[in-house]
Amino acid sequence: MYAPEYNQNDDRAELLAFMRANNFALLVTATGGAPAASHLPCIVEARGAQLALVMHMARANPQWQQFFEDEVLVVFSGPHAYVSPRWYEQTERVPTWNYAALHAYGRVTVLGERAAKHAAVARLVAAHDPQWCPAFEALREEYVDSMLEGIVAFEIAVTRLEARWKLSQNRGRREQERIAAQLEKSADGTERALAELTRRHLVAD
Repeated sequence: MYAPEYNQNDDRAELLAFMRANNFALLVTATGGAPAASHLPCIVEARGAQLALVMHMARANPQWQQFFEDEVLVVFSGPHAYVSPRWYEQTERVPTWNYAALHAYGRVTVLGERAAKHAAVARLVAAHDPQWCPAFEALREEYVDSMLEGIVAFEIAVTRLEARWKLSQNRGRREQERIAAQLEKSADGTERALAELTRRHLVAD
């Protein structure tokens, strides 16, 4: 991912939190030169220094058959918004778009055993609907088996991360503050979230 040095972010804790907060991700493969993409929920796990992404897709989705040759890419998208030239102190400016995004690359291991597939789904339920966990565990085994048969669960061992926090850092702190102030006025929660992120990454005076 193209990212000038002033837009790069290598704060592991912040990147991990970002991935977890934006965990409906885009899985991209390009085996044999044929790109494919699926939008999937993702559990992000830190296992010491290693990051693992736990995901699943419908077995009917042919993309999982592309897992075995090349790296895959998982795209996490955060808040984003149009930035108007009207917001700048200097009048000779053009529009831009500010955003935060992260690309995770890695190798896939398919979870073929029933227990591993069940555990992967259970972690997703626990993360998003903990109150339903007892009901999930109480489902009939035959029903659960039929559901598990219809999916392919897998883990991605992350080999590298690329992040771009494009927050007008190249314009200086004063312009960043002006942009954040305008975004804070918005009725759109995504734009207000971008304002908050911008204020957390103000450049030094």
